[in-house]
Amino acid sequence: MNDIQSDSSEIGPPTVSEARLLSVLDTAADGIIVIDEAARILVFNKACEAMFGLPAADVLGENVKIVMPTEYAVEHDSYISNYIGTGVKKIIGIGREVRGRHSDGTIFPLELSVGEAQTPAGRQFIGILRDLRPRKESEQRLAELQSELVHLARVSAIDEMGAAIAHELNQPLTALLLYLQAVRRAHARGIDINAQVGDILDKAAGEAERAGHIIQRMRQFVEKREPERHLRQLDPLIDDAIDLTLLGQRHRIRIDREQAPVLPPVTVDPVQIQQIVVNLVRNAIEAATQCEGDEPAIRIVTRLTGTDVRLDVHDNGPGIAPESLPKLFQAFASSKRRGMGLGLAISRTIAQNHGGDLIVDPGGNGNGACFSLVLPAAPQAMSNEAGEGSA
Repeated sequence: MNDIQSDSSEIGPPTVSEARLLSVLDTAADGIIVIDEAARILVFNKACEAMFGLPAADVLGENVKIVMPTEYAVEHDSYISNYIGTGVKKIIGIGREVRGRHSDGTIFPLELSVGEAQTPAGRQFIGILRDLRPRKESEQRLAELQSELVHLARVSAIDEMGAAIAHELNQPLTALLLYLQAVRRAHARGIDINAQVGDILDKAAGEAERAGHIIQRMRQFVEKREPERHLRQLDPLIDDAIDLTLLGQRHRIRIDREQAPVLPPVTVDPVQIQQIVVNLVRNAIEAATQCEGDEPAIRIVTRLTGTDVRLDVHDNGPGIAPESLPKLFQAFASSKRRGMGLGLAISRTIAQNHGGDLIVDPGGNGNGACFSLVLPAAPQAMSNEAGEGSA
């Protein structure tokens, strides 16, 4: 490779070995650039030509900055000189993501690995480049599809709860109608109810607010939006999700709620975490109503385990059948008559995307199942607790 110089006047006809080397370089799927100590380009293979939109004839002998965005180009020469002077490696032997500049000015992501070779012609640096645009586009599309699926699962959950929600909304709307009808009838009959009008209207307004609050919670839960993570306390999110799940619940169920005295905050998307809680509580209620003899009950516990905040949802149902366990977290594998079978699969995906997990103790033999949502506590909160404990 030391015979490949930037000055074409010094290059004679290639030997057989050189021709083979050039052939290998030009058939490589990845871009390959070779530069000398002065950052002049010695080799610019076919993949690089396609990647940067530049023919090799136009770049051989030029400074490699020609394919770099400005913020990289202004410091590149100093990187090389510092390495030659100090021997301290910043990128050599270490692959990392950088950015390149196309001939049309487009800046795009690259994966770059740099190696070094000592040759009779001096030190040379070999860069292997992979265009990350296809991978980034695939990741973006995958993220969009996953977001769509998460949203679809929320809509599906609300759809399954439709009858219960309609019943819950019907109560305040019916009360509101009755209050207003009472005022209208009294007015039509000429009955003086001036002393009671204020109280009646206040009650009517209260029922309207109650109905509006239910609708607003439904809207917030199902609206389509980009995921946003915030530092939050887990318990208030859980309690709101429990209230949402119990709207118009047809089954009489006892819920035992246990909270740890103090829990560190977690960094989460609140709606997505509530989506998990709604799904777990709905499943637990359904399982508990299958118990024979005992009063249907679920126990919801939050606690700290090491550096994780943990939510346990226990039911006193029959437990999960062994044959159902392998497909428990698979999408579209539901045994229910209604629903799409997305709940647990999406819930585990959300948990793992948050750096946690969703695990299950299947129970059985007289014990109900327990699903556990595990989320890492916010690092800053844990470090603060450690600092207070050592003070």
